[in-house]
Amino acid sequence: MKIIIVWLLAIFFLIDSVLRGLRSNFTVGVLMVYCITAALWVYAIFHKPIDAFCSAGVGRVLKILFFCGCAVFALLLAFVAVSGYTDTADGDEKAVIVLGAGLRGTRVSGLLARRLDAAYAYHLENPDAVIVVTGGQGAGEDIPEARAMKDYLVEKGVPEALIFEEDQSTSTEENFRFARRVLETHGLGADVPIAYVTNAFHCYRAGKYAALAGFTDVDAVPASIAAASVLSCYLREVLALLYYWVFRA
Repeated sequence: MKIIIVWLLAIFFLIDSVLRGLRSNFTVGVLMVYCITAALWVYAIFHKPIDAFCSAGVGRVLKILFFCGCAVFALLLAFVAVSGYTDTADGDEKAVIVLGAGLRGTRVSGLLARRLDAAYAYHLENPDAVIVVTGGQGAGEDIPEARAMKDYLVEKGVPEALIFEEDQSTSTEENFRFARRVLETHGLGADVPIAYVTNAFHCYRAGKYAALAGFTDVDAVPASIAAASVLSCYLREVLALLYYWVFRA
C-alpha cells in the first residue's frame, strides 16, 4: 500500500511540475516542487535498497532525522497558513501599502492581481485612506510594478489622487522602507495607523518587515491565492520565514 501511494504521489507531482513549467515563472517555490517530484520518483523506483539502508545503523538515524525534519516543516506550513489572519485591519487606517509581486511585461501577475483586488475591496470600506503601491522594475518587466498597480486600481475606479507610487523597491523590506518615505512626504508619519496588503501566506513576515521599517501601528489585509499557486508559494514562504528568524529577527 505504501509504495502505491508513493507512485500516485510521484505521478501527481510529475504532472503538476510539467504544468508549472509551462505556466509559471521559475521561483524557489517551484524549484522545491521539482525537488519533491524528483525525490518521490527516486524512492518509487529504488524503494527496496533505500528501505534496506534505512532499516539499521546510520541509515536508520538518517531516516529518523528526515521524518523529524518533515514534521517541523509541516508545523511551519501550518503556521504560515493561519498566521496571515491575525492582526487584520479594522477599516479605519490612514494609509494602505500594497506590496508588489511581479509583472508579466506590463500586466500584473495573478498573485498581484489578488492583492490589488483586496486593496480595492478595502478602499470601498475606507475610501479616505491613501494607497501606496510599491515595487520597482525587475527582469521581464516592461514598467515598474508600482505603475502597473496604479493603472489597475484606477481602472477599477480608485481616484488617481489617492494613489502614491513607490517604484524603486526590490524586496518586501524595501517596500516598507521606501513606502514610509513616500508617506512622510505627504505628512503621514510612521506612527499613524496603516494597513498593508499581501497574500495571506506572506502576512506574518510582511508585518515583521513593517516593524523593522519603523511602522508602529500596522495591520494586515490578507489576499487570497489561486489553488495552483498554494504549494509553491507556501513551500517558499517556509524557507523565507526561516531566513527571517535566523538572519533578520
